[in-house]
Amino acid sequence: MIDFTVNEMLTMQKELQENYKDKWEPIIPETGKNKLLWMIGEVGEVIDIVKKNGDKNATEDPALRKELIEEMADVLMYYNDVLLCYGITAEELKNAYTDKFERNLKQWRQGTL
Repeated sequence: MIDFTVNEMLTMQKELQENYKDKWEPIIPETGKNKLLWMIGEVGEVIDIVKKNGDKNATEDPALRKELIEEMADVLMYYNDVLLCYGITAEELKNAYTDKFERNLKQWRQGTL
């Protein structure tokens, strides 16, 4: 399995943002909400692929699968822009994710969810 880290994605996204800084919105907190809206739009494109073609076709048809994966990459690109806008590091994300995972695991075991 190939590991693709948050740090790698953030580094790539910083490079992309630097290359287009004169054409794109700046990566600052004030544009974070716009990046979130763009990300939601990309999630909608993912949903459209599955909705229009079905779950099985979206994963088994090579052309549809390629399109699905490309749209998921777009989601991740905007997601990383959001992290950059708000200055969220991979370490902070890992800590929050781990804490949330452990809380959810405990709640589900206790039947409180």
